Amino acid sequence: MPLPKPPTKRADMLTADAYMSQAKAARPAIAKTPGAKSTKAAATPANNPMLELVRSPVPIAPASPVVSAVTPVAKVAEVAAPATTPKRRTQPTVADKAGADAPRATSAPSASAKPAAGSSTRRRRPVSDGPAKLFVLDTNVLLHDPMSLFRFDEHDVFLPMITLEELDGHKKGMTEVARNARQVSRDLDGLAADMNNRQQIDPASGISLAKTGHTEAAGKLYFQTSGMDFELPMGLPPGKADNQILGVVQALRKAHPEREVVLVSKDINMRIKARALGLPAEDYFNDKTLDDGDLLYTGVLPLPADFWERHAKGMESWQQGGITYYRVSGPMVPALMVNQFIYLESPGATPWYGKVAEITGKSAVLRTLKDFAHQKHAVWGVTARNREQNFALNLLMDPECDFVTLTGSAGTGKTLMTLAAALSQVLDERRYTEIIVTRVTVPVGEDIGFLPGTEEEKMSPWMGALDDNLEVLARGDTSAGEWGRAATNELVRSKIKIKSMNFMRGRTFLNKFLIIDEAQNLTPKQMKTLITRAGPGTKIICLGNLAQIDTPYLTEGSSGLTFAVDKFKGWPHSGHVTLARGERSRLADFASEVL
Repeated sequence: MPLPKPPTKRADMLTADAYMSQAKAARPAIAKTPGAKSTKAAATPANNPMLELVRSPVPIAPASPVVSAVTPVAKVAEVAAPATTPKRRTQPTVADKAGADAPRATSAPSASAKPAAGSSTRRRRPVSDGPAKLFVLDTNVLLHDPMSLFRFDEHDVFLPMITLEELDGHKKGMTEVARNARQVSRDLDGLAADMNNRQQIDPASGISLAKTGHTEAAGKLYFQTSGMDFELPMGLPPGKADNQILGVVQALRKAHPEREVVLVSKDINMRIKARALGLPAEDYFNDKTLDDGDLLYTGVLPLPADFWERHAKGMESWQQGGITYYRVSGPMVPALMVNQFIYLESPGATPWYGKVAEITGKSAVLRTLKDFAHQKHAVWGVTARNREQNFALNLLMDPECDFVTLTGSAGTGKTLMTLAAALSQVLDERRYTEIIVTRVTVPVGEDIGFLPGTEEEKMSPWMGALDDNLEVLARGDTSAGEWGRAATNELVRSKIKIKSMNFMRGRTFLNKFLIIDEAQNLTPKQMKTLITRAGPGTKIICLGNLAQIDTPYLTEGSSGLTFAVDKFKGWPHSGHVTLARGERSRLADFASEVL
């Protein structure tokens, strides 16, 4: 049976980068001067397995300095066409950044230009030989991601004047959109701080986007400084903001035929209108963590049937605290991650379930798991019904795991297991002081309006799933009687606090068990805000179903839950499990498959 492939291609790159950082730390730094010959072949033997691991699977073409003449927007410059048609580049994607391996092409440096002292040369993939693209940004892109100005690599950004007008109209209020509008305005103010001094900067020649410290942005920013002549069909009224932006794109294409002018918008209808007019338009996809949701790290890796035979050489095993540990080295070690669950199920043999406890160099330490499927290991009366639930309960009950993410379809037991683990560790083990539950208040249908009462009373309609699972947990205690169950319910309610996400800014949770339900509706910025609230002794659990996203402009690739899963994988104090099988009812399971 062949070895299983690693979970994602992106995971390979992260593992390679980790090994590269170790290799760099192990050997002394070699200062490289411009024009010096490469000593890579002499310094690194060809049979070094470390280099084989970190070597890119795609041959890297040497980057040649490219002269990119940036033409002013107010004046049309004559640019000679290249002899051969260059390979066109699209808007840089997440995959481009993950696999970037060649230096970014910018304007040709002067003869006296020298690299800054202490600056490290980053290898990036080669770029096209033609002039840099000119991206015209719609207002919704800036409101969606205030850092979008600096995420177009060596390409230039153009802002129509109507975009600035719309930003000014959205800056008031306490919503996420208003905060993003104010952030964009502050960034633009920092970039345009010297525009009043004509000797320092000319608006027509563009403003360097790296001026405020964003060195990854090698392009320039252009503002619309004069009126533009454009002709739109009669059905598009020129007074509408979207149509004015379309007219600006049309005028820029006529004024700069040597450059590719592309409209970037999150509005689907606007992209449709642009393409109907023959104007290139793209969605903003630099906010996506993954291009395909199927590439998301699952946290579980099946082992081949001959795993123990192929990794038996030099294997060590020992027991500690009733847990068996194995130290193995072999071909599958580079594909493993810390806190990743592994299993081996062969016909006619006893299944084996384990977890990667440590990875050191070319060896990995595997450990066996606690069997939560057995009734004697039940957590608050809840036992695991399948393999993935057993993995999830091992993470939830692990005091060394501070951040846990659980994904899965409806009915897989995410909330029930999390509440059972929380009550067990708060009431029985006294590991945490209380349980805090929060979620995004994004309605599935129409909003029901303002709700009366306190913060918890306002949040109670959104916590129906919490009440349902508490009822299931309380029903399992049949020996206490009616009065005993009532007393238990009061005690449980006193330890659970329901909080709104709107008031999380600035808080610090000490020794709390924080549950974030419906985390798929969070943006990456909101996810960062919540996770950074954790103080000493706090455990955070994120639950969600990536197939049920209700927040506008969020997709499986750009969700905050996807962002957290991808960024935290491999960290020794975090874990993730994708629950595969539903256990709610046969009706719910069938509906999840066919509807």
